[in-house]
Amino acid sequence: MPTNDRALRKTRSGQVVSDKMDKTIVVAVERLVRHPIYGRVVRRTKRYKVHDEENVAKTGDVVELMETRPVSKQKRWRLVKVVRAAR
Repeated sequence: MPTNDRALRKTRSGQVVSDKMDKTIVVAVERLVRHPIYGRVVRRTKRYKVHDEENVAKTGDVVELMETRPVSKQKRWRLVKVVRAAR
């Protein structure tokens, strides 16, 4: 039974923290994790280099990204859409 590979790709959403590179944005993805000993909920942030072919995303935008083949040494994600533009 053939499956659609795109359905299996990971997606994330986060905020653009840098758009200074050409065709690349840096997106900070935040998640909440419960501390294993103290039980307190802690914020964890990870930064992804994301391929933005048309340079549409700007700093402060909330975007959705999808896992893709390696585009460069650090880029393994691509921009799907801008969910909310920065104010």
